[in-house]
Amino acid sequence: MNQKNKDRLEQILIKLVKEKKPANVQQLVDLTRLETTFISEQKIMQHILRLQNQGKLKLKEPSIRPPLKFSTYLKTREATWYWIIIILATAAALTVFIFQENTPPLIYIRYMLGAIFVVFLPGYSLIKALFPEKELDNIERAALSIGISLAIVPITGLILNYTPWGIRTVPITLSLLALTTILATAAIMRKYQKTTRNILNEK
Repeated sequence: MNQKNKDRLEQILIKLVKEKKPANVQQLVDLTRLETTFISEQKIMQHILRLQNQGKLKLKEPSIRPPLKFSTYLKTREATWYWIIIILATAAALTVFIFQENTPPLIYIRYMLGAIFVVFLPGYSLIKALFPEKELDNIERAALSIGISLAIVPITGLILNYTPWGIRTVPITLSLLALTTILATAAIMRKYQKTTRNILNEK
């Protein structure tokens, strides 16, 4: 961490202690993570302990516990990809019901979001669930996402073919939306568990 970031972190910590009055170190760390998603919990903890040793902060000793609650983790920068997937999938599904075939140029928005929705999002969500860490580079992840999406969509249609709803636009759209949401949620939960486990192992 460079000196500029250290000074900024120190100002944030002192400000939070004065304004929020956290009861212990863990509460201060959680509050700081919401303010500075670019700094890891370990770095924040080290900085807090250093300020305590210098007498600038007075808090209870830190306890060993997960860095953030899952609900708080969803608000950090690490979870941005999850919200992008949910927003894109929801927006694509809504365009199916809102934009009709005879409404140019709005129909092109439907086509663009629909292509992303069908060809990329289901596979990407599954890849994120299978590989929550950075085992794959961006090119590999993108290629696998497209390939798996092209496999998932026909399977979804095949399953719907044996249901009362059949292979129609609305059932397929809702099925893919539900599938993408479930896979993305499973992925973010696995990522949270991995992050928590890594921190506990380091401690």
